Amino acid sequence: MARSLPRRRLAPSIALIVSQRAVLHASHSRVFFRVHFAHPVFLFFAAVVAGMINSVAGGGSFITFPALIFVGIAPIAANATNTAAVWPGTVASTVAYRKAFTPEARRLLPPLIITGVMGGVLGARILLVTPQATFMRIVPWLLLCATLLFVFSGRITGWIRGRAHLKSGQDLGDRNTPRGLFAGVLFLELFVSIYVGYFGAGVGILFLSLLALLGMEDIHAMNGMKTLLVSIVNGMALVTFIFARVIVWPQALLMLVGALAGGYGGAYFAQKMNSQHVRWLVIVIGFAMSAYFFTRR
Repeated sequence: MARSLPRRRLAPSIALIVSQRAVLHASHSRVFFRVHFAHPVFLFFAAVVAGMINSVAGGGSFITFPALIFVGIAPIAANATNTAAVWPGTVASTVAYRKAFTPEARRLLPPLIITGVMGGVLGARILLVTPQATFMRIVPWLLLCATLLFVFSGRITGWIRGRAHLKSGQDLGDRNTPRGLFAGVLFLELFVSIYVGYFGAGVGILFLSLLALLGMEDIHAMNGMKTLLVSIVNGMALVTFIFARVIVWPQALLMLVGALAGGYGGAYFAQKMNSQHVRWLVIVIGFAMSAYFFTRR
């Protein structure tokens, strides 16, 4: 009877050894802060492609945000992480536009910035109190609306450029600008900034449209102000996300490096690429991502 006892315990012992080996194998297959080894490669590649697209036509968030969800990050955390990953790129673009700001634009920047700060914080706070399941149901609609904005951004930009040629003598900051019009634009900017803090994809064209409503004519100054405002609003949303501790930092830092590398490479090859073809690629990706998340609902 004593000799048969080890044999009875032999099967549980083998099972324990197999279980321990399985755990050890799983630990070796996850090498990036408990993320499967393939995920960092996928996220870095997605960020590189997004950076290249941003440098040519914009719309990189159509790639980076879904990529974070694909690797299993919760939707709200994925949105916050995406904000952290792309924010340095917009700041760098703002620095590049530093010489484009006119004196008139500088006079009106303070109220625009104050409104943007309030909207960015409010939008981020709304996102943080949104249930994950609710936000996931909203995601396909947000992607679809952002894609449609991207589709019509060329026409809107063309209209803005046309106004620059047709109008003369009245620039942004002109003292003849009606106070009611300026107050209305600030009111609209508040809602645009809330959208930036909440999601933000495709928002650049909205800021350009607001500046055009104010009578701004210099497209370079408009792009500079748009980039500065988006950077500030996203920065305030980012601060809110940091204090809420919803950013997944390993993935955010990895994608930041990938986006910067892709942006540098995209800028280098931009003159050899057909920007219209890239725009159509972004539009296809946007509609495809929208359709995918609609089917997941």
